[in-house]
Amino acid sequence: MTTLAAPQVPARLGRFILRMFPPHIYATYGLLWVLALESSAVALSGTAWRPSGATWVRVVSVVLALLFLRMLDEKKDFEYDRVHHPDRPLVTGAITVRELRGAMAAITAVVAGLNAAQSATAVLLVLAALGYALFLAALERRSSAVRNRQLLNLAVTYPVQVLLGAYVYGSLAAAGTVTADWHGAVLLALCACVFLHFEFARKTAWEAEPGARRYSAVLGPRRSAAVTAGLAAGAVGCQVLLFAPDGPLGLLPCLAAALPAWGTRRFLAARRGGWPLPTAMGFVVGTYLALVVRAVLLP
Repeated sequence: MTTLAAPQVPARLGRFILRMFPPHIYATYGLLWVLALESSAVALSGTAWRPSGATWVRVVSVVLALLFLRMLDEKKDFEYDRVHHPDRPLVTGAITVRELRGAMAAITAVVAGLNAAQSATAVLLVLAALGYALFLAALERRSSAVRNRQLLNLAVTYPVQVLLGAYVYGSLAAAGTVTADWHGAVLLALCACVFLHFEFARKTAWEAEPGARRYSAVLGPRRSAAVTAGLAAGAVGCQVLLFAPDGPLGLLPCLAAALPAWGTRRFLAARRGGWPLPTAMGFVVGTYLALVVRAVLLP
């Protein structure tokens, strides 16, 4: 029976990916994130940046790691999805836990193999991110507080993203492309603010249905909006700290701050509905694209 079903597994995984990990969103995000972080780190070291073969290894590794995390979330959220999202693939049987585990093991092997050609440090850093994610899954199963308290859950789960950013920067340092210094910490803080702005925006609304996992349900809509706007301001502050010495072109990425400013105004004025997500998504895309352009144009 299992042998007969085996040829169907790639197609089932493909359908899962297209639905739960649409490449035009997640792959684009991973691509822009890696290019923005790498290009900025190299440019800040005073070296001209152009993508290399190692760049694409980092891009593929981060995108695959994001897919790994999405598969892990599907498993973690099974009980919640049975109530709130009964059409999810794992709930309906369109994919099984065993198939997800097999895919996650394959992703781990591919990512480790890709980075083995770069450095042992790169392998250890990317596997640390995947390992921490697995640790969190076990922690959430055992701790109802971590599982159900929205802000605590964010505090313990977000470091996975920090570890992936540290993998990109650390692999650059291990390769001798950059010298690790305080710029790296500020770059990681910049990326954290950009991502968390979107994370808070998508879970901020004036209304909160029972059981919904929204930060505004915990903080209240106005305070959640203040945090969302503050994170965008934090991203701009990091850019000023890093790039102000380069003059007007160096501050090009700050122009994207107009989007969260507009989003904040629209949300507070509407007094109903959720945060206008196109402004949050535009802030992520606009900031990262501008960082890449800045690195390419500046000598």
